Amino acid sequence: MTFRPERILGIFSWLAVSLVVVPVCVLVVYLFVRGWPAMSYALFFGDTPWRAAIIGAQPVFDGIYPAIVGTSILIICSSIIAIPLGVFCGIYLAEYAQGFLKSIFSFMVDLLSGMPSIVMGLFGFALILFMRRTLFSHANTSLMLSAACIALLILPYLIRMTQVALESIPENVRLLGPSLGYTRWQNIVHVLLPSSSTAIFSGIVLSIGRAAEDTAVIMLTGVVANAGIPRALSDKFEALPFTIFYLTAEHRNDLELQKAFGSALVLLVLTGTLFFISYCIQKNLKRYWRLGE
Repeated sequence: MTFRPERILGIFSWLAVSLVVVPVCVLVVYLFVRGWPAMSYALFFGDTPWRAAIIGAQPVFDGIYPAIVGTSILIICSSIIAIPLGVFCGIYLAEYAQGFLKSIFSFMVDLLSGMPSIVMGLFGFALILFMRRTLFSHANTSLMLSAACIALLILPYLIRMTQVALESIPENVRLLGPSLGYTRWQNIVHVLLPSSSTAIFSGIVLSIGRAAEDTAVIMLTGVVANAGIPRALSDKFEALPFTIFYLTAEHRNDLELQKAFGSALVLLVLTGTLFFISYCIQKNLKRYWRLGE
């Protein structure tokens, strides 16, 4: 029998894929089995009429609608902060930084990427204590602080993904812009970024998922139970990850535990929806750049 290394490699590759896909499928199926019975009007709005809950006319105490709103606002705010900053930092490291300065900045990015989320939460909490004892005596934990700390948490993923995507572009593509008379910045905008858009958006999608699921950061920077829908970025807020943690750790009966599984299923659907929206935006941008419209 002839020894074929490529066949052995193919078997190991399929095995590696199975070790990733099978547990994920099992977890998703288990979550649907446990969470689907909890899917009801009461899970989202409790005893509050849905119209009054959506417009904020009446508070929702027994439902997870405020947690859904708080999670969505948290993801949007942290993405608004992190995505432009991360992409521009990645462009700087890939196209402008050189020598010792590039090494220092790369080391700082790697250090930030290895920072545990609980440490980032402690940083935000310590920042509030510092502000209260110095310039802003009324400073307090809030939605804005949580969004800023989450943005710092996902920032290194965006930076590194953008940097690697730009640095992996072939040299013949890099020379396309200068051969047409483009400046360095025009070459980045019109040639390099469209060529690396798939990898950059992959980093954005991963960052969105990271922002949606983190619990340790928001526990120390603004999330509370039964806070209601935040009226401003300076308010306390509810979030699905904290709701799941709270119900799982403090449940008093099977109904509350089932509610936790239902909340986890809602968080999974919310994250999947955000992934799908990001995917559609990525496809539309690729088509726009390819057609040059």
